[in-house]
Amino acid sequence: MNKHTHSIDDMPPPKWFWIVSSILLVWNLMGVMAFFQQMAVTAEQIAAMPEAEQLLYNSIPIWATIAFAFAVFGGTLGCVGLLMRKTIAKYILLLSLIGVLVQMFHSLFVINSIAVYGPGAAVMPFMVIIVAIYLVFLANQAQSKGWLK
Repeated sequence: MNKHTHSIDDMPPPKWFWIVSSILLVWNLMGVMAFFQQMAVTAEQIAAMPEAEQLLYNSIPIWATIAFAFAVFGGTLGCVGLLMRKTIAKYILLLSLIGVLVQMFHSLFVINSIAVYGPGAAVMPFMVIIVAIYLVFLANQAQSKGWLK
C-alpha cells in the first residue's frame, strides 16, 4: 500500500471533524471553568445575591453537583478522546450526556431556575443538552466511519 491509500481500518477523519471536536473541547473547558466557579462561591458571595438566588444556591444537592462534574469533565475528556481518535470517547461522552440530563433535570424541574432567572434561563440548558447529544452522535458516526480506534 502506498502512502496515499488507507485501509478501511485506518480512515483519517475529515478536516471538519478536527475543527468541530476542537471547538467542542473549548465549549466543555468553559463548562469546567463554570464548575470551578460554582464550587468557589463563598458564603459572603451567596449572601450578596437576591434571596431567590440564595435559596437556589443553598439547595443544590450533592447528586446535582456530581452530575455537573460528570457533564463537564466527561465532555472534556470525551472531546480529548475524539481528538486522539479513541473509541472510549463515545462511552465517556455518553456518561457526560447522562450527567447533563440529570443536571438539567435538577435545574429546570427540581429547583425551577426559570422561575428565578426568567424564560431566558432556559436557553443555555437546552444548548448544553443539544451539544451533549450531538457529541454522542458525532462519536458514534466517527466510530462507524472508522475514524476511532
